[in-house]
Amino acid sequence: MGRFLQLAGLVIGLAGLVLQFRITIPASMEAGRSLTGSIVFYFSFFTILTNIGAVLVYTSLLSPTGYAWLPAFAGPRMRTVVAVSTTLVFIVYATVLARLWQPQGLFLLCDVLLHYVTPVLFVLWWLIEGADGRTRWSDISWWVLYPVAYLVYVLARAPLAGEVPYPFLDVAKNGPASVALSALAITGLFLVLCVIAVLADRSVSRLRAPGGNR
Repeated sequence: MGRFLQLAGLVIGLAGLVLQFRITIPASMEAGRSLTGSIVFYFSFFTILTNIGAVLVYTSLLSPTGYAWLPAFAGPRMRTVVAVSTTLVFIVYATVLARLWQPQGLFLLCDVLLHYVTPVLFVLWWLIEGADGRTRWSDISWWVLYPVAYLVYVLARAPLAGEVPYPFLDVAKNGPASVALSALAITGLFLVLCVIAVLADRSVSRLRAPGGNR
């Protein structure tokens, strides 16, 4: 089952990313961005970056050389932070972003694949095969750098690009206080998910140990 989920996650993740790129770039250029600006815009979404991370994890573990290829993505701590991040993608989209727009056609397909299907597949794979009890509480201080660095990038880019990938991060429209509250809420949710992930990692590891299910 773990192998099947890896292959399914890799194929669906790659398909979703490639299709999203294929339809986003022309639409972005039609909206007035340059080709370079459109590519930067595409890679400015937390969803895209996290799905790329998931694909790299799958690829590193499925490659013939195993852990010798992309070792940073094959390790247990990277697997866990990707599981946390993709869960964050699922929750934030389902509870906040999904009601803000109504995608149609291929945009709808990409939304479903990258916000719902790939997160579920990755978390299921992580619970079945990826979690091994080697995460530590101290890892959380490193994991949180990912969303914090992303927020810094988005907020620093906004005045230069005149846009943000997510409307709740728009300082010009919502004001700094509202954006700060949104950023704190998302970071707080990420930290809660990190705690749950460490506990789940240890619990799953104990269950897999000989006699652990007795």
